[in-house]
Amino acid sequence: MIPLLSIKQFWNDLRRQKMRTAMTVFGIFWGTCSIVLLLGVGRGITEAQLKSTRGMGENIAIVWGGITAKEFKGLPKGRRIRMTEADVSLIKAKTQYLERLSPEYVRWNISLRYDKQNTLRDVNGVWPEYGTMRNVIPREGSRFINERDMLERRRVIFIGNLLADDLFGDDDPVGKEILVDGMPFTVIGVMKEKRQDSSYSGRDSRKGFIPSTTFQTMHTHRYINQMIVQCKSNSPMMLGRQEIYEILGAKYRFDPADREALSIWDTTTGFAFLKTFFAAFQAFLVGIGIATLITGGIGVTNIMNVVLEERTKEIGIKMALGARKSFVLWQFVFETFLITGVGGTLGFLFSWGLISLFPSFGLEDYVGVPSIDIWGAVVVVVVLGLVGLCAGIFPARRAANLQPVQALKLF
Repeated sequence: MIPLLSIKQFWNDLRRQKMRTAMTVFGIFWGTCSIVLLLGVGRGITEAQLKSTRGMGENIAIVWGGITAKEFKGLPKGRRIRMTEADVSLIKAKTQYLERLSPEYVRWNISLRYDKQNTLRDVNGVWPEYGTMRNVIPREGSRFINERDMLERRRVIFIGNLLADDLFGDDDPVGKEILVDGMPFTVIGVMKEKRQDSSYSGRDSRKGFIPSTTFQTMHTHRYINQMIVQCKSNSPMMLGRQEIYEILGAKYRFDPADREALSIWDTTTGFAFLKTFFAAFQAFLVGIGIATLITGGIGVTNIMNVVLEERTKEIGIKMALGARKSFVLWQFVFETFLITGVGGTLGFLFSWGLISLFPSFGLEDYVGVPSIDIWGAVVVVVVLGLVGLCAGIFPARRAANLQPVQALKLF
């Protein structure tokens, strides 16, 4: 009975005070829009930035040789540590915490030529694990370097998507031959386009990758430029880093506690910071939306107090005829929930429609793709419920505590 009476009373108030009721509903509408849109946009930005960070690889570290800063077992400090491919094999054989490893040789500004197209690009010599670690994913119909390429020292090359565009345009590069520093190589794959904000030697989209064994045959480099390692999913990179210091420290006779002997860029620490930062960023955005919604709730409280003043005589008559305090109390609370619910529903639908249309604006490269998840909807429902309860309970208690005689005497 109470819901039917409250709905009827709501429409009567709407007809009598169109502007007042509409502005109250708009306050809740706007607060709901703020929460939903800020949550959705915040999530889109977060996912876009984390995806760009993963473009260089996930759970990886890049290791360079350094210069010892401590004396060790009679050896002076200031010794240069330079890694070889044999060091990578040694660590791979002894490691407990690292899942994948690859050396990386780099040759800068090598001439790459196909037909009449010629360009200067970096070419890297790597192991097959490199592609998985660095998220260098082949397009459909192509592949990355494999073990057979390594064993047979094949002249095969995997190229970045922008390098493929520069050399081949709209043609399919797979299976075609290009000249790498004057020597013929077969293109075995093209990298699938990816977002990459971080790098240590340039973007992968403009590079070429060949087997490390083939690279050694061509250029006879003794030392690698860097080593890429990836920790196991259940192992922290901190243990993997310590393992590298201990294994190479034993081989090259430097103190494993000497952090200058090797330079290690642990990308997992930066990724963890980004996740924490964006979690705080989203919490801040939600706080702004909740504050806006609370402001709308204050407006609902004010409108219900005005309604109470207008309906004091009605309340007195109801109570004189035997209506209980709980009846009056819950009638006002339900009317408040009704106003809040109408504004919240309209705000949620409007926000959902706007987020659904967002991809058509072409702004994904800047703020990602906003989306509404189940937790965002739960937050909106809970906040709306609390705002509706707090906005309605005080006017409702005032109405329920009115004495029938006093209420009738006011008119």
